[in-house]
Amino acid sequence: MDVQLFDFDLPEELIAQTPLLDREASRLMVLNKETGNVEHKQFPDVLEYLQEGDCLVLNETKVMPARLFGEKEDTGAQIEVLLLQQEEKDVWETLVKPAKRVKEGTIIQFGDGRLKAECVGTSEQGGRKLQFHYDGIFYEILDQLGEMPLPPYIKEKLDDKDRYQTVFAKEIGSAAAPTAGLHFTKELLNKVQEKGVKLAFITLHVGLGTFRPVSVDSIEEHDMHAEYYFMSDETANLLNETKANGGRIITVGTTSTRTVETIATANDGKFVGCSGWTSIFIYPGYQFMGINGMITNFHLPKSTLIMLISALAGREAVLSAYKQAVEQRYRFFSFGDAMLIL
Repeated sequence: MDVQLFDFDLPEELIAQTPLLDREASRLMVLNKETGNVEHKQFPDVLEYLQEGDCLVLNETKVMPARLFGEKEDTGAQIEVLLLQQEEKDVWETLVKPAKRVKEGTIIQFGDGRLKAECVGTSEQGGRKLQFHYDGIFYEILDQLGEMPLPPYIKEKLDDKDRYQTVFAKEIGSAAAPTAGLHFTKELLNKVQEKGVKLAFITLHVGLGTFRPVSVDSIEEHDMHAEYYFMSDETANLLNETKANGGRIITVGTTSTRTVETIATANDGKFVGCSGWTSIFIYPGYQFMGINGMITNFHLPKSTLIMLISALAGREAVLSAYKQAVEQRYRFFSFGDAMLIL
């Protein structure tokens, strides 16, 4: 299948650079996946479409302030480090700029030496394995010295770190936020529960591969990045119960979708408590075994994410809806507006 089939024209000014002051103030496009019909709403109107007995699946991963700015201990040269994945206690897979200045044995210091890192290995695409040295608790130091690793299409600086976290973020480990969840406030989640809708929590630590463009011509040739996921026995039981009782499973975001589908496809449509790494790639032709609908943001042209929602609602219906989104001046990407597909 040709990647160009998922291209569309997106004016750059529609890429949201900053979050709205009020999380609930986003607009909501509702797409009927059976008919292709589109409605234009505000995000709190999502309550109208949720029914008693449904289950909303939320990704409770927490974004690390994973971007660090330091200098080489010997020369003072400026170095930028982006934490990607913890390999063992204090050894991290990272991206370093400029990578050519960081060879094995190089020491980088951050925050007047409160945190130091030694390069102990290299990997592909400018990757470096760094071993960190510090006194105290690593994540507390990271919180003080690090910045949020915003997507490359966001040029503005983020004033409030919490606006790139969901209100239910709990398990630290992501290099990017599960942005569909950013629209929810605690008050709105309470209203969801008051309506008789259950909340189920999973974890998928979002990697920077989320933003990696598809660089091949044919979708089938794309190599999907792997991300760590976890589903508790409690969540698995809740999802099995929802399904058995005829309720709908509605995921919040593509990360929740990929987790739910990874587990459902491995277990004949059932759910089990488990953890692991998923590189599931969902595109048209995929048969969903876990979810009935999803809430998501508006995605990049030719991205794996627009391919995923096209698998759920149909490519033509999705591209038609996106055309309306552009015409109606919806805000796109991480800090943008939302779409409900049911």
